[in-house]
Amino acid sequence: MPMPRPPRRWWQHPALIITALVVLPPAGIALAWTSQWERTQKILATVLSGIWFLIPLLSDPPKETGAEGKAQTTAAASASPAPSSSPPPAPTPTPSAEPQMPSAVGLPYAQAEKTVEELIDGELKALSAYADVSLPTEHGTWLVCFQDVTAGSRLVARSAAPVVHLVAPGTPCPATPGTDLRPKPAAPAPAPTTAAPTADPAPDDETGGSGGGSGGANVSYRNCAAVRAAGAAPIRRGDPGYGRHLDRDGDGVGCES
Repeated sequence: MPMPRPPRRWWQHPALIITALVVLPPAGIALAWTSQWERTQKILATVLSGIWFLIPLLSDPPKETGAEGKAQTTAAASASPAPSSSPPPAPTPTPSAEPQMPSAVGLPYAQAEKTVEELIDGELKALSAYADVSLPTEHGTWLVCFQDVTAGSRLVARSAAPVVHLVAPGTPCPATPGTDLRPKPAAPAPAPTTAAPTADPAPDDETGGSGGGSGGANVSYRNCAAVRAAGAAPIRRGDPGYGRHLDRDGDGVGCES
């Protein structure tokens, strides 16, 4: 006859043992071996609870987040050395993209050319300051009198083409570029001309009181009655004593009737 099982105690209740195996594995294993479970069940529960207990211990620690991470960041910042109170070094000035035109007046052309052409891509053009003086091929020693680009003006390096006007050493600068060094003498004023006297026009033989033809300069007729009385009617143009007052129709024949 089999022996009866002893009565089960409260700590041997399966629900309590399983809860202890999950929450507190060492206590759960101890309760499992005091329970009335079969030996196989006790071994299986011990192995599973032991693995569950060892997993957190063998895994990597969790990364610090939240308040702990902020606290460590603050501590690291406070531990870092304080910045020095000395001002930072001033940045090295970079050359301007648009250089300024230097003053070349009074300099020899060779020196002015070197100074200006270091700032632009082109060349410095030279002209004679005097219109009647030609610029020689070698004019490095000639002096600059005028520059078309004012000193201090900005130069566009790629397109700038400044011009200077030069004079030979020892020659004074003119008042303005293009002046003659040796002005030409003024041309003499033309002599006044005397107009030739003009002849008076010949008297019109058709005017009243004048006569025509030779020998009739003093013959004149007051009217046609005087012409008829003198037996000269009709009187024609060119006859002595002919006048327009005698020829009313102007056909050249007067006192016709």
